Amino acid sequence: MMASYLEKLNDQQRAAVVFGVSGTTVPPPLLVIAGAGSGKTNTLAHRVAHLLVNGADPRRILLMTFSRRAATELTRRVARIAERAMGGGYAAEALTWAGTFHGIGARILREHAPAIGLNPDFSIHDREDSADLLNLCRHELGLSGTENRFPTKGTCLSIYSRTVNSEEPLAEVLKRHFPWCAGWEEDLKRLFGAYVRAKQAQNVLDYDDLLLAWAQTMSDPGFAAHIGANWDHVMIDEYQDTNRLQARILMAMKPDGRGLTVVGDDAQSIYAFRAATVRNILDFPAAFSPPADVITLDRNYRSTRPILEAANAVIGQAQERFTKDLWTERQSEQKPRLVTLANEADQARYIVDRVLADREVGVRLMDQAVLFRTSSHSGQLEVELTRRNVPFVKFGGLKFLDSAHVKDLLALLRFSRNPRDRVAGFRVLQLIPGVGPAAAGRVLDAIEISSDPLAALEWVAPPPRSGDDWPALVAALTTRANWPEAIGLARAWYDPHLDRIHEDAEARRADLLQLEQIASGYPTCERFLTELTLDPPDATSDQAGVPMQDEDYLILSTIHSSKGQEWTSVFILNGVDGCIPSDLGTGCTDDLEEERRLLYVAMTRAKDNLTIGVPLRFYVTQQTRNGDRHLYALRTRFIPKDILDHFEPVYWSPTAAPGAAPVPMPAPIDVGARMRDMWG
Repeated sequence: MMASYLEKLNDQQRAAVVFGVSGTTVPPPLLVIAGAGSGKTNTLAHRVAHLLVNGADPRRILLMTFSRRAATELTRRVARIAERAMGGGYAAEALTWAGTFHGIGARILREHAPAIGLNPDFSIHDREDSADLLNLCRHELGLSGTENRFPTKGTCLSIYSRTVNSEEPLAEVLKRHFPWCAGWEEDLKRLFGAYVRAKQAQNVLDYDDLLLAWAQTMSDPGFAAHIGANWDHVMIDEYQDTNRLQARILMAMKPDGRGLTVVGDDAQSIYAFRAATVRNILDFPAAFSPPADVITLDRNYRSTRPILEAANAVIGQAQERFTKDLWTERQSEQKPRLVTLANEADQARYIVDRVLADREVGVRLMDQAVLFRTSSHSGQLEVELTRRNVPFVKFGGLKFLDSAHVKDLLALLRFSRNPRDRVAGFRVLQLIPGVGPAAAGRVLDAIEISSDPLAALEWVAPPPRSGDDWPALVAALTTRANWPEAIGLARAWYDPHLDRIHEDAEARRADLLQLEQIASGYPTCERFLTELTLDPPDATSDQAGVPMQDEDYLILSTIHSSKGQEWTSVFILNGVDGCIPSDLGTGCTDDLEEERRLLYVAMTRAKDNLTIGVPLRFYVTQQTRNGDRHLYALRTRFIPKDILDHFEPVYWSPTAAPGAAPVPMPAPIDVGARMRDMWG
């Protein structure tokens, strides 16, 4: 008889859940190709629970995702299923090894630090801190004063990160992705060498080091076998989003593939700009002998049949993919609309008309979304929404860690734990009125030579203009308090500075109270700083956040940020060449194929209604002798003539009454033939 907790799964989901699970036998490698809306998370959660029901030790299951929230949701689902199957008594905390790639990497590196040449008290820099340290190295090498403009710190960090994660030579990375920087190859090598030495001297790892150091550890067969032996089962979600470093870690951990299950969708691989490569999932079966089994989940529970048929037609043109056509039992007569408009302004007016008309018939604003390839594409729409008083949220704003006040408090905690962290030290010392970069640098230089830098703060000469604020800072840094009381003391020290530095101190104070509450859920300061750096929550005072004064709001989002989401109605802006695909995404076949997948991801976010705007004309500001000009656009090449029957062609004019139904596009005519016929 089938176990009751498996009854609601479809045949393909059930096959993926039970594959290779038999007593204490470790199953062979498995690839689950999970199409959009096919119940991927539910299937993976059931597979983990099924392993537990069949005697697997939860402490010997490694579950890795790409966000902490995804890991938390997955473990909660596993707990619910396991409790139902085993009669209670199971808690999500039993899965002790569930988290993000970077979070698991940080944990492994700390646990094995003495054996691999690391200090276990290392700090972890986020992207902004890493860019600041790179900039310090850039100045010290004299590269900021070159005759020709040297790449900025942000560009340098992007080059470094791409080189590390793609495992490509620097020259190749510059040629393919940063051609304007190719002339600086040798100087960039010097800079990156200095950056690595600075990190090691300051006992700091950056975001990329968490994978790089882990991968280098796994290149030693002894360590790889030791670390891999900790888990019988390794489960990876969103495998299409992994880079070469992550794939190398997995293959070293489980070289024969036994116990390894990866879940993903090659058609949704859209993060090449983070060095993710679709090759990892395409090549996974052949990485083992015999090849890994492949199970495909192609039943979609989200979208209507016409939307899926159109999305299948778009992705069906891909040059290389795992063949699957999504299907559903959700019938509808409404095909996706392909709306031709004169220009971007008309596109904005049309979308706002439709959004408001749908709202009047019961579709909430927050159940509707407008998606776009690049953040700048929504400018005209934002103006129109503001003019017509339609509240909206645009995803892609500041993250919690990017807020200055949060970074200040975290820097204080980091500096108190690791006083050799110069980036944190510079930030903290300059919070004192009258202390600038030069004075802060002198203090850091003085304490750096001490065997106990923190204690050295008590005898080092204070900056001349620091006044009474200096002893208060020293006390805040050197007072030893239990966790999480330590963050309360740090917040108390920072509170008067918050009022001095920021006009909106009350909103930011709420963020810091939230931060303290979050901190109370972590066993140690190190664990708190690590996980917050790797996967920060949103800020309550973020101006790009939810407009709290409105109970409903429209969603605006880049396609990248929309992945994993769904809405009743979806509008896609600028379905034209130059936008989808982007001008920058047509340089090579791989780039073009990823642009196709982006459109597919956007289309498969829609549940009931899908609209793609095709403005024929764009107004472009040009600082040239020709002045401003209009560009004329063509419908995206990803919707060629031979698949147009999957769409409802519509032409919209602003002369139509507000909220009126669009006018269907008439059947094509051959004007040229008619003109020729006039003359026999």
